[in-house]
Amino acid sequence: MAKLELKSLSIQELNEELETTQKHYYSLKFNNAVSSLENTAEIRSVRRNIARIKTEVKARELVDSTQKRDKKQARRRLAKQIKK
Repeated sequence: MAKLELKSLSIQELNEELETTQKHYYSLKFNNAVSSLENTAEIRSVRRNIARIKTEVKARELVDSTQKRDKKQARRRLAKQIKK
């Protein structure tokens, strides 16, 4: 999944995609342990997709927390100005 595709998804869709991708990853690992896969590089690409999804989720969480923090700081500054 490309980075641009991830940016267009909502948080809920990202979490669903993460869950399905992780299930696919674990099934690939199990199948590789039981019998050899035709394309073992797929394990690496799926693992990297999981990392991409987690990175996007974390980035959005950080943006949300930063915006909340900025709002709190603005309210505190305003309250200090009113007290003066």
